[in-house]
Amino acid sequence: MRTLICGVGLLLLFSLGVNAQNSPDCRTAIPVCADAPIMGVADGAGDIEDFDPEVIRTSGCLERGSLTPGGIEHNTSWFVFRAGTGGQVGFDLEALPVTGSGSPTAEWDFAVYGPDVDCADISSGDAQPIRCNYEVNNTNFTGIGVNPESGQVGAPNVPQSQNTYDEWLDVQPGEIYYILINNYNTNFDGDPEPFMLTFTGNSVEDDQNTALDCTLRDEFLGLDIIACEGDPDITLSALNTPAGPDINNVVWTVDYEDDGVVDDTLPGSGPFGAEYVVTSPNSGRYFAEVTTASGSPPTVADVGGILITFYGMPVLDRVDILDSNLSLDPDLNNIEILIDGDGSYEYAINGGEFQDDPFFNDVPPGVNTVIINDKNGCGITEPIEFLVVGYPKFFTPNNDGVHDVWSVYGLETITEATVSIFDRYGKLLRQLNANTIGWDGTLNGRPLPSTDYWFRLDHAGQEDAILIATPVKSHFTLKR
Repeated sequence: MRTLICGVGLLLLFSLGVNAQNSPDCRTAIPVCADAPIMGVADGAGDIEDFDPEVIRTSGCLERGSLTPGGIEHNTSWFVFRAGTGGQVGFDLEALPVTGSGSPTAEWDFAVYGPDVDCADISSGDAQPIRCNYEVNNTNFTGIGVNPESGQVGAPNVPQSQNTYDEWLDVQPGEIYYILINNYNTNFDGDPEPFMLTFTGNSVEDDQNTALDCTLRDEFLGLDIIACEGDPDITLSALNTPAGPDINNVVWTVDYEDDGVVDDTLPGSGPFGAEYVVTSPNSGRYFAEVTTASGSPPTVADVGGILITFYGMPVLDRVDILDSNLSLDPDLNNIEILIDGDGSYEYAINGGEFQDDPFFNDVPPGVNTVIINDKNGCGITEPIEFLVVGYPKFFTPNNDGVHDVWSVYGLETITEATVSIFDRYGKLLRQLNANTIGWDGTLNGRPLPSTDYWFRLDHAGQEDAILIATPVKSHFTLKR
């Protein structure tokens, strides 16, 4: 039966090349199902480096080569699947001849990433393959499970073991996995090379229509993409729909705000307008509706579309001093780092470790530094200086020479600075500037009672290119 499928597949592959699916980039990985073999043709390494050649030298068993272009990827294809049922899943990756009567030229390698990682995790090296094979192969097959040609049973990858099959995957419903198929050993010039990918395992044998979630294939534009401003263009394709080559025309639309309202109709490119190129920084949810040539069905659409989000280099907006202090030291402050942007960030101050939380406790007054890293890989700032304006959390105006007046530390260093002091009802009691010594706890010469008072600091902004961190609205205590 396998021979029949292969023969029919080859006939389709070479007579209707549009059926051969390929995406050489992770971010446009093709959603697949287990209900039929997938015919693919790898044709180069794609528009972007999925693994930064200056940083990532290995990904699992796959290694960066010494020949041009010297990256991990050469002739590559990326696929993504979502488990439909729990159980055992594997696949056979079969090398096919470039021509119908020739011999296969490719020696395929592969890596599987998951569950539930994304392309940013894979590209950064944070996600490593859970299955990987890079062994020398004297059969036309590699994969997960059992080699149908040699009967070799898959086992955990051991370098130079010459076992070209890895052990089965045990999956749970809803889990998402990425498959990277790569021909490294025998082809360095990007010539197109065909293969066939067939899913196996007990869950597939039980029901090939439900083992993998075939509704993912309806999301033919792919899973949502996170990209960085300035990244290469992203080419969306409507050629991977369940309708295959049965296309009359394609209509592209976009919802730029992802608010459920379509903002524009877009011109496609290529035959039937079946491709659309998204350029940075045009974030939005993109849709494609295919009108079939046969009229059965009349249309095929990716109803949910694909959300593409471009993130830029982190930009520090401001630093706020919070109205809270968990430290026993009254001169230390709690701060919040605020960013101009909506990326996923981590922060480090004064040379410390990075943390996801933008709140920091026990920050001393004076000049501090912060580094902001975009966790999507879209940039990291140099150390940015900011000035924490400190203030005493209490004062005791009893004329003993200690804490007799309240003031803001370093007020004289801030341009056009004014401190306004209020009671709990919002009544303005006193204003301070760089020329005043401080507040002695009186109003019109009359001592005010022991309680909490509030203040607001207004100023002209940055001082000598250093961002000034000021209290949003803070309070202090008068003690008698």
